[in-house]
Amino acid sequence: MISILGFLPSLGTYLVTLLVLVFLLEQISYLRKRRLVPGPLMIFPVLGGAIRLVKDPTGFWDEQTRLAASSSRGFSANYLIGRFILFIRDTELSHKIFSNVRPDGFHLIGHPFGKKLFGEHNLIYMFGQDHKDLRRRIAPNFTLKALSTYTALQQIIILNHLQRWVELSSAAAPDPIALRLLARDMNLETSQTVFTGPYLSPADRDRFKKDYNFFNVGLMKLPFDLPGFAFRQARFAVDRLVDTMTGCVQQSKARMELGKDPSCLIDFWMQETVKEIAAAKEAGESAPPHSVDREIAGHLFDFLFAAQDASTSSLLWSVTLLDSHPDVLAKVREEVAGIWLPESDAMITGDNLREMKYTEAVAREVIRFRTPATMVPHIAGSDFPLTDDYTIPKGTIVFPSLFESSFQGFTEPDRFDPDRFIEPRQEDQLYKRNFLAFGAGAHQCVGQRYALNQLMLFIAMFASLIDFRRHRTDGCDDLVYLPTICPKDDCKVFLSRRCARFPSLSLGSDLRSGEPELVRR
Repeated sequence: MISILGFLPSLGTYLVTLLVLVFLLEQISYLRKRRLVPGPLMIFPVLGGAIRLVKDPTGFWDEQTRLAASSSRGFSANYLIGRFILFIRDTELSHKIFSNVRPDGFHLIGHPFGKKLFGEHNLIYMFGQDHKDLRRRIAPNFTLKALSTYTALQQIIILNHLQRWVELSSAAAPDPIALRLLARDMNLETSQTVFTGPYLSPADRDRFKKDYNFFNVGLMKLPFDLPGFAFRQARFAVDRLVDTMTGCVQQSKARMELGKDPSCLIDFWMQETVKEIAAAKEAGESAPPHSVDREIAGHLFDFLFAAQDASTSSLLWSVTLLDSHPDVLAKVREEVAGIWLPESDAMITGDNLREMKYTEAVAREVIRFRTPATMVPHIAGSDFPLTDDYTIPKGTIVFPSLFESSFQGFTEPDRFDPDRFIEPRQEDQLYKRNFLAFGAGAHQCVGQRYALNQLMLFIAMFASLIDFRRHRTDGCDDLVYLPTICPKDDCKVFLSRRCARFPSLSLGSDLRSGEPELVRR
C-alpha cells in the first residue's frame, strides 16, 4: 500500500509534465505555421479560439479582419480545435484559393467540419471531370424554362407570406414584429416547393422544418460528435433530410418516366436523368454516374443549404436598406408600377424581371453590401505558396472573405448605391473580381440566377404591396452570424397593406396539376 501511495505523486507529476509538453509542442507548431502572419501570440490548448467563435462570431471575425488589415499581407492566422486557420481579406489572394480547387490544391468544405456534417455526396467536395459532369447534369435545372416555372411558384409563396406578415403586424400593434424567422419560414417553404414540388407531404414538410432547424443550430456549435451535443443532432438531422429527399427523387423519376411535364427542380433534373438511364439499360451498360437516388438527394440538400439561409439574410437586409434609403425605395416602386400592378392579378414573368433593371441593381447592391455567406472555407490539400514569402501549410483551413472583397475596388464601397450596377457605371463589370458573393472558379454558385430572382421578386412585391417602417434602436443593424449575417434585432418592423387589395395569383394549368397543395393555399 505504501509503495502504491508513493507512486501516485510520481504518476501525477508525469501526467502534468506530459500535458505541459503537449501544450508546448502545440504552441511551437502554431508559431511555426504562423511565422510573421498577424494573429494571436499564444493559443488556448486544443480549442484555440473556438469558444469565442461560438459565443461571439461577429467579434471573432472582426478581430481577424482587423489583424489582416494591420499589415500589407492581407491575411491573418488563428487556431480552431486542433487546426491552424488563415483568414484571407485580400481579393487577389482569395482568387488564388478559388482557382486552385483540386486534389493537390484546396478542397472546398463549406464548413470547418463540413464533410462530417454534410455527408459524402455533396457537390462542393468534387473535383475535375467528375465535378464538371455533375454540373452538366444540373444545367437543365436553371434554363429559362425552368426558372420561369420557379418564378411562378416563388411569387405565390411570397404573396401568401406577405399577407400573413401584415396580419401578424396588425395583431401585434403597437409593437413591431421580427422578420428573421418569418422570412426563414418563407424561404424554407419556397425551397421545399421549388426543389421538390408535390413530393413532400404536409407531414414531411413539418418534419423537414424541424430537422433543418437542428442542422442550422449545429452549424454554430462546437463540433463534438457525441450524444447530447447539437453537432451530432445536426448530423442525424442531415441524414433524415437526405432520406426524405431520396423519396422525392424516386417519385420524380417515376413521374418523369411517364412523360409528365416538370413542375419543380427535381423534375427538370430527373427528366434528362431517366432518359440517360433508359439509354444505358437498352445498350446493356451500367447506370450513368450521378444517377443513384440517395446521391442525387445529397446534392439536392446542397441546393437547399445554399438557397436557404443566404436568401433569408438578403431579404432582411433588403428591408433594412430600403427603409434607410427612401429615395431608392421610391425608384423601385416607380419602376415596378410601370411593369406590374397588383390589381392586374397577373404574374410577374421572367420577361418582366428582365425589364426591372433598377430593381435588379438594388438586389445586386444588397448582395454586395451585405454579402450573406461571408466566407467559404477550404482545406489546403498540400503546401501552397500563397505569396513570395509565405506558404500555406498542408491541412490549414483557409477562409477567403467574400464580404471583405465587396468593399475593395468599388467606388465609395461603404455607401449603399444601386446606381453602381447600371449604365454608364457598370461597376459589376469594372470590379467583377471583387464581386464574389456567388464565389468564383469551378465552384461558382450554379443557382445564382435563381437566388437573384427570389430577391428581385421579394423586393418588387414587398415594396409594391406593403408600407413598412423599421423599429430602429441603437445597434439594431449591427451584424450577427446566424449562420449567415443578419441584423442584430432580427429586423423588427411595422407593416401595413399599401395596395388597394392584394392580388389574386394562380398557377397555369400545367403547374396546377403538379402543385395541388400550393393552389389550396
